Amino acid sequence: MRLVSLSVIAGTRGPQRATLRIADEAGTRIEEADGNGPVDAVFNAISALVPHQAQLELYQVHAVTGGTDAQAEVSVRLRDGERSVTARGADPDTLVASAKAYLSALNKLSAHSVRVHAQHAAAE
Repeated sequence: MRLVSLSVIAGTRGPQRATLRIADEAGTRIEEADGNGPVDAVFNAISALVPHQAQLELYQVHAVTGGTDAQAEVSVRLRDGERSVTARGADPDTLVASAKAYLSALNKLSAHSVRVHAQHAAAE
């Protein structure tokens, strides 16, 4: 799955709200979600679109370039049971980079799950 668009309403007056559109083999889907801050709203929208049991273990933001238009690189680590994956996303918009990183981590978890199921089915 990949990020198609993201719109976030944030500021001193809450709640913060994210509208997220993703595309995958099933088509394009959209979801809105509130959160305790804009990153939480983005991650809540992703969770509504892609239900999962993974827990966020790490969220880091780094500026790759300098200045007010710096490229942000976000790293997330998700744990699902015994499996832990780390993924990165980059964009001048930190919230977009956050969504890209989270979706990338979910893609990694999903790809591993598909491989494990395929191996199990082949063994039967």
